[in-house]
Amino acid sequence: MGLWELFILALGLSMDAFAVSICKGLSLGKSIGAKHMAVAGAWFGGFQALMPLIGFFLGRFFAEIITAYDHWVAFILLAIIGGKMIWEALDPASAEDVDGAMDMKTMFLLAVATSIDALAVGVTFAFLDVSILPAVLFIGVTTFVCSAAGVKVGSVFGARYKKKAELCGGVVLVLIGLKLLLEGLGIL
Repeated sequence: MGLWELFILALGLSMDAFAVSICKGLSLGKSIGAKHMAVAGAWFGGFQALMPLIGFFLGRFFAEIITAYDHWVAFILLAIIGGKMIWEALDPASAEDVDGAMDMKTMFLLAVATSIDALAVGVTFAFLDVSILPAVLFIGVTTFVCSAAGVKVGSVFGARYKKKAELCGGVVLVLIGLKLLLEGLGIL
């Protein structure tokens, strides 16, 4: 696998994390700083690097099991997180309390949900001629940059349209999960 192919793959893998980072930036509004960008980048970039590494080592033994269920796990996690965002956007009681949480539990769930596909890529790396350490580092750095930028992009556009943006973000997460599910089932 060449550098160009790896870059396209890394960019593709980072798009879920980028979308979630935009949602976080939307929720946080103008109150974001470099710390928020770094936290999102570290969580998403770290898991996007870790999951293919795990997949690589497990690939030869569990390829059929992992690829058989990865789309369901991603769908369920993204549907729960997206559904929560939709609920909060539509709930009048939470008019001022938009979930911009970046605590360990929230970020862990989001990082796992957005990196399930990277686990499957790691499984395929086990069967390809790939130098695994440079590949996962490249994927992690690419995702870090995209995620940090996503938080900033979300914060810039989120100040005026917080509730609508959170609703949109929730719908996007559910749709990403649905897309992953349909691809995993061979429908798309």
